[in-house]
Amino acid sequence: MKYLRWLLFPFSLLYGLVVVIRNWCYDAGIFKSYSAKVPVISVGNLDVGGAGKSPMTEYLIRLFKGDHKLATLSRGYGRMTKGYVVKDSRVENQESGRKASPLTTDNSQLTNHDSPLITHDSPLTIAQQIGDEPAQFAQKFPDITVAVCEARIKGIKQLQGEHDLIILDDAYQHRAVKPGFSILLFDFNRVNEPHLLLPAGNLREPFSGRKRADVIIISKCAEGLSEDVQSTIIKRIKPFEYQQVFFTSITYQPLQDLDGKLTDIVIKADTTVFLLTGIANAGPLIRHIEKSTSHIIHHNYPDHHRFSLKNISKLAGEYSGCTSKNKLIITTEKDAQRLVEHELLPLVKQLPVLVMPIGVNFLNGTQQQFNKLVINYVR
Repeated sequence: MKYLRWLLFPFSLLYGLVVVIRNWCYDAGIFKSYSAKVPVISVGNLDVGGAGKSPMTEYLIRLFKGDHKLATLSRGYGRMTKGYVVKDSRVENQESGRKASPLTTDNSQLTNHDSPLITHDSPLTIAQQIGDEPAQFAQKFPDITVAVCEARIKGIKQLQGEHDLIILDDAYQHRAVKPGFSILLFDFNRVNEPHLLLPAGNLREPFSGRKRADVIIISKCAEGLSEDVQSTIIKRIKPFEYQQVFFTSITYQPLQDLDGKLTDIVIKADTTVFLLTGIANAGPLIRHIEKSTSHIIHHNYPDHHRFSLKNISKLAGEYSGCTSKNKLIITTEKDAQRLVEHELLPLVKQLPVLVMPIGVNFLNGTQQQFNKLVINYVR
């Protein structure tokens, strides 16, 4: 793999040249960036793969949703629709007068402005209509507006008339929009990797692009990370004078069922866990489960993998054939959104699938410091 990356290095130079010219055009004002009429917070990262953007977006939602008319705007990666689509609790309340089950589609909740793929009787699930992460936000926070649009400017213009705060999920490279506050995340487990651009490396843009961030967050750190290690990482990241650096860890919350209801089920030493994931990096979750049991059977698929009936049948067969008296099926919140597709649902309902939610924990007692920064910006 190392030698293959070096073979791809010339293509990285080409890709990097294009990205550098594009960024220079935006910085010089040749390409115009749109500034919204309301506060806009962007959450993103420089490299491909998961750096904890969704948990950070959820953290911000919890911080602001009680005091603001809040909307999230994402691209809606992996959805089967196009254009601007919105999941809005106000539409739901006015048109249907009821709340749909978190993991089923009631199309009165979904307002589509562009895509011919959606009709009132469409069989698409919410995840298929707006993507995995937005569907997750919609399930957990039914009182906010969750919108998706490839053209973020168009999405912002649709939202800003009735909202006073917009959170952009995974929009750091979307230079057409100039957010008021940018949060840039680096995965602690990958922070020492070479700063190589795609396809030889993992960076979407040169490392110098970090200069646009207001705050840098090193995510997925171990609890109790030493000051020496933190200092080493800061030297590696080389933040600018105006940037504050925060360290966060993942917090794993009690297991839930597919409807989001808490359970009292715990993982024990003799538990056999069938772990189903289609995320960028399942390593932290595996290490967390290993603290409780060493019996893990991992059904591992690529990020945003659309589970097939064959995938779930294989899982069901292995689970049924397992002789362990204490066994569980665990998946992530994002993966759970893709388990309710109509062809899968009859089989999924027969399986005791549990969901492992995650959250964000600020190290060094810096949570209030971070909160103050973003709250002051929004004010």
